[in-house]
Amino acid sequence: MIVSLGILSTTLLLALLLSVRGARSAGGTTSLEQWSVGNRGFGTVLVFMLLAGEIYTTFTFLGGSGWAYGRGAPAFYIIGYGAVAYIMSYWLLPAIWKRGTAWKVLSQAEYFTHAYGSPALGTLVAVVSIAALMPYLVLQFKGLGIIVSETSYGAISANAAIWIGTIATVIYVVLSGVKGSAMTAALKDVMVLLCVVGLGIVLPYKLHGGIGPMFTRIAAERPGFLTLPLNGMSPSWFASTVALTVLGFYMWPHTFGSVFTARDASVFRRNAALMPLYQLVLLFVFFIGFAALLSVPGLTGSDVDLALLRVTRDTFGPWIVGLVGAAGLLTALVPGSLILMSIATTLARILRPPREGQPADSATRARLLVPLFAGIALLFTFRGGSTLVTLLLMAYSMVTQLFPALLASLLPQSRITAAGAIAGIVVGEAAVAVTAFGGVSMASLFRGWPQSITDINTGFLALVLNVITMIAISVALPQRTTGPQSVSG
Repeated sequence: MIVSLGILSTTLLLALLLSVRGARSAGGTTSLEQWSVGNRGFGTVLVFMLLAGEIYTTFTFLGGSGWAYGRGAPAFYIIGYGAVAYIMSYWLLPAIWKRGTAWKVLSQAEYFTHAYGSPALGTLVAVVSIAALMPYLVLQFKGLGIIVSETSYGAISANAAIWIGTIATVIYVVLSGVKGSAMTAALKDVMVLLCVVGLGIVLPYKLHGGIGPMFTRIAAERPGFLTLPLNGMSPSWFASTVALTVLGFYMWPHTFGSVFTARDASVFRRNAALMPLYQLVLLFVFFIGFAALLSVPGLTGSDVDLALLRVTRDTFGPWIVGLVGAAGLLTALVPGSLILMSIATTLARILRPPREGQPADSATRARLLVPLFAGIALLFTFRGGSTLVTLLLMAYSMVTQLFPALLASLLPQSRITAAGAIAGIVVGEAAVAVTAFGGVSMASLFRGWPQSITDINTGFLALVLNVITMIAISVALPQRTTGPQSVSG
């Protein structure tokens, strides 16, 4: 126990030191541009670490193994959507970077404001962004509490871990901004790679005699577990969920905002070739979950997310447990810092939009917002209840509703208006809320239809309604005084 506590404490301290050093090496964080996008000077390596730091979170660390443990074959959709999204990024991210850099925007909401010449649309996107990010931030805090409590052998309670982790996150976000998060992400990537790959190889051999024998045993004792079911999470659910998730992959505001940290567009093309390799790490996450299935039986409901931690504690000593806990700790801190930064930057620019002739915008307002939103997230973490679970399930569908308007903004001869984009997003978000809170499913809407149709992810219905509304309103109300701003070159 003392050993694991020492490793956790050392890792947290090292993360703080790296973040502060990163800020100093960047020449300070006086302006909001320096603080939130690192003066747009990140190269391939830093952008790679930043994007990986945002994408591989506590949900990936605990949820990936938990899904393998509790769901079996459907878990592999997580590998599929990431790989496809990285291919899409080869064309998508350079186009966003080119426009956003020309307009000198710092956030997703600002991008939409400039793209359509509509502050109202920017405000709507900001509302959607913050509404989607808050439950995502709560997820990081809850995951942090679970990881530290389990790997400290109960010496630190989940609530105490959440408080300590949140305070540490606020400190290094306020002090160092995005450069500090990128430096901490580098440490996180190394530790996650070592722990996940190591456990994913060692556990199957130690517990089952190898990866092949492990799957043979699962197939024998749990028939059908390693294939997609004919109903529910069927092949049509799998394909539609992968497609829907690909469209929303870069719509998360903190991921979208990280695009503006790059020094040139070629950074994203190089990363598009490298990032799919990182996706292979998830295979080892799944191997851990499968190894735990027959060795730590009986986990049900939300407890399946404990599969990785429980099998590690049951199999290894405190040194390994401490290292795994430290890696998990960083999977919460890095995304949490970037989410807080994204929320603060978005709101700061809405409260005081940049105007010509004004001095460079200070990061002070954004910094003051960081502890405020961290406190709100803590409140939901401790008192949120089941409503937050519903919101979390909604969050991905919520941000995906921004994709049609984004795609239209990138088209050279787009006829989509700001009114059309606003109407489409509102209708799409309303459909998401109805399906989530009203318990509406494709099966209940299309009774008697083939299973291949009723198993399609309900998020697609919201997206279809979004696109139809966006086009219809743009055709019905084509007049506008301002519209999508072109980018020359």
